[in-house]
Amino acid sequence: MKKRGQEPVKENHERWLITYADLITLLLIFFVVMYTLSKIDANKYYAIASSLAKTMGGSQSIMESGGPSLVPGADESKELESYLDKAEEKNMEKIQKQIQEYVDKQGLAGKVTVSIEERGIVVSFQDVVLFPLGVAELNPSSRDIVDKVGAILRQTPNYIRVEGHTDNLPISTSRFPSNWELSLARSASVVHRLIEFSDIPPDRLSATGYGEYRPRKPNDSEANRQQNRRVDIVVLRTKFQEVEPEAVNRPVESKQSGKE
Repeated sequence: MKKRGQEPVKENHERWLITYADLITLLLIFFVVMYTLSKIDANKYYAIASSLAKTMGGSQSIMESGGPSLVPGADESKELESYLDKAEEKNMEKIQKQIQEYVDKQGLAGKVTVSIEERGIVVSFQDVVLFPLGVAELNPSSRDIVDKVGAILRQTPNYIRVEGHTDNLPISTSRFPSNWELSLARSASVVHRLIEFSDIPPDRLSATGYGEYRPRKPNDSEANRQQNRRVDIVVLRTKFQEVEPEAVNRPVESKQSGKE
């Protein structure tokens, strides 16, 4: 029996609103996070995630754990791309200036040129600076030049391509059946020198030979042929590195055979 004067307990039929409100809140959080991830902006993501974690009474362990990392890629923001491009351009201008100062100091102007092109920095050596005519071994006097330039290039993480070029005068020897072999052998000599004496990692270097087929000027005079006989060291811009083959990481093999 109900006590006299006691109000009857009313059943709450609106408890579902609490569950509904929680669901809406979670959906809002989900879409905010998805929107942030779509921008691939690590700083913005960290700020929003940290704010949400504090609001929900949690911690930042989700960002400190071993979850997937946000690495800038093809979809990175235009602001980040612009910043990286400007930083790379500034570094290339610094390297160009250092090499040019060395060239001027050594009296190599006219025989060694340094320029910044769309593909990157191009340090061009006339063949007489580095090699005797028809030979792929570096002159003793030229080794120091390659070493000094290599020491400057070592400060950049970019890929470096060494390109050999010749004129159109035919060559046919037991070692060099054509200008292809001569141009490639010369670029390979420079690459070996950069590895051994400038400590540039081999996986950042490549050698190629173009023979007579990438001339600067028509091969119609000795002066023009002299400019076509050259070796170019090219520091590639980052955007051109994307077409370079990636190195495959292989496990280090045990030096002791027969052991796992």
